[in-house]
Amino acid sequence: MLAFCVSKGKLKQVSKPLPKVRPRWALIRVRLAGICNTDVEILRGYHAFRGTLGHEFVGEVADVRGVSAREKAKWLGRRVCGEINVACSAYGYREGCSFCRRGLESHCARRTVLGIVAHDGAFAEYLTLPLENLYVVPDSVDDQRAVFVEPLAAACEILEQVNVSRLRKAAVLGDGKLAQVIARVLRTRIQRVVIYGKHGKKLALARTAGIETKRVHGDASDLKKIKEAFPLLIEATGSPTGLALAQHMTERRGTLVLKSTFHGAARVETWPIVVKELTVVGSRCGPFAKALALLRSGKVDPRPLITRTFPLADAQKAIQFTQKQGVIKVLLRP
Repeated sequence: MLAFCVSKGKLKQVSKPLPKVRPRWALIRVRLAGICNTDVEILRGYHAFRGTLGHEFVGEVADVRGVSAREKAKWLGRRVCGEINVACSAYGYREGCSFCRRGLESHCARRTVLGIVAHDGAFAEYLTLPLENLYVVPDSVDDQRAVFVEPLAAACEILEQVNVSRLRKAAVLGDGKLAQVIARVLRTRIQRVVIYGKHGKKLALARTAGIETKRVHGDASDLKKIKEAFPLLIEATGSPTGLALAQHMTERRGTLVLKSTFHGAARVETWPIVVKELTVVGSRCGPFAKALALLRSGKVDPRPLITRTFPLADAQKAIQFTQKQGVIKVLLRP
């Protein structure tokens, strides 16, 4: 099969055998894959990953191993998306790790992560995942929406971690792929959501979804110019420079949620966290079922975020294109 792997900071096209399918795992033919900022950061050295890139996908089950004929028939041909963290139970360990025993499978001590940690990902014609990781995509949700389930789930995780029922406003710092999705999810629960970003076209796209926008420069001058503070601030710039401004924009006793993953260190002073008594929350993967429910209900439609779709064979061009100014979501189609 055709696949694209990380090699010395670049995306390399390779031809490789179909992945082997473990018992109670599925072989999935990829229908669409999404390029995430994390993929770009991996090419810059994040996680030192060397396999097939990509963790956002919608696919079709092509084979299942180690199950009854009845269960296999139930899965074959179904459109699916999948949680990217593969835990102890999927690898046949007799006893789960301490995290799995506490129900924290996404933090499994032995986990692999699709396209990120020791597990080949979705920039390929096929991938494998355990059946326990898979979610059937409803017929009413097309591929262009279904490919957003993973980032939508990451946005829904904020609502799992923070009680927003009494909040009247929140802000998202950043106007890129994940920031746009987060703002749309927050808007389903919070009356006023404001995106702060540097790019006019991206901010205009947010406004079409009923999200208020503010233009920033992305440098130290913003610390003096931005006066409003928010009880909930989501840092999703994908850059180490966003953290200082995020602290500045979070009101006293407010909650700062960190969503950015990037290669390298962020230079930041921690005194505002202490003096303002901020609650800082790290936030990663989230509930796929709730993401699918949002898509099925029509409360969130991510399709306007798609800038362009490339054939899988042009993945190298697609990675370069996704880093151009004004580009939001780029997809790959095998």
